[in-house]
Amino acid sequence: MNKKVIHAIILITTVVLSFGFAQTNLSMYDVQISAVLFIFLFIAKHFIIPKTQKSRLLESVILAFVVFSIVNSTGGIHSPYFFLTYFFLFSISLLLDPIISFTTTLVVIMLYLLSISTINNISELMPIFSFAFIAPFAMYLGEEYILLHKEEHKLTHSKKETFLFLSLIIKNHINTIIENVNDFVGDINLSEIKKHAMRVKRLIDKFEKTND
Repeated sequence: MNKKVIHAIILITTVVLSFGFAQTNLSMYDVQISAVLFIFLFIAKHFIIPKTQKSRLLESVILAFVVFSIVNSTGGIHSPYFFLTYFFLFSISLLLDPIISFTTTLVVIMLYLLSISTINNISELMPIFSFAFIAPFAMYLGEEYILLHKEEHKLTHSKKETFLFLSLIIKNHINTIIENVNDFVGDINLSEIKKHAMRVKRLIDKFEKTND
């Protein structure tokens, strides 16, 4: 199964569980549970699975559970902490694939619509409908972040190639030229100097073409 699909299923399952958690008696301990989860996350990221895709998934799962359990246990769409759901959506688009943020948003909208028993005014649904506008923006930022990360990786790789090219190839030819200049006795050394100088020039030209 595709890794994106697996991550999406795990995250959506966590969101659904957090909605159910808010309906239990354990919701009164949401602050304490959140603190324990964040401590576990800190230990896991620094000592167990540091800076890997698994650590980002774990961070997303814990963030999803904490945010939605707190919001739903303090009033749902009327919660004073409802704004945390917006931060969650932007965080997911950066931590995981942007499409996962979009699919999770659709599930969140559906869960909130199902959790409303009565609607006195259409304005009560505005916090839910706002997800429809935030999701594409969060997805766009996530895609831009991925593109920027790829460009940085490409630049870092190019710098490594440049350093390798200069240190291993050009440096050896320059050292040979310097040795021939220091021991210069006639046309034989002059020929060697010219040969290595031409090699350096050809290598530089080839390197410039491959990096255009």
